[in-house]
Amino acid sequence: MAVKIEKWVVAQKKHRLSDKHVQMARELGLNPDKLGKIDNHKQETWNAPLPQFIEQIYFKRFKREEPVTVPSLKD
Repeated sequence: MAVKIEKWVVAQKKHRLSDKHVQMARELGLNPDKLGKIDNHKQETWNAPLPQFIEQIYFKRFKREEPVTVPSLKD
């Protein structure tokens, strides 16, 4: 379990995600190692930045704007 949390901490720093976005991505079942593939890198102007993309697919699946609880990864 601790290894998974460490991967999310690394992904959070690398992609500049908030605790809210990390929790949303975890609930969606996204793989922290593969977030780089869906990150925009400002090359594809039609693509949404990663935090906005996570918010969009989270709303589509759960019909709410944000998670009920947002625990910090450091805890």
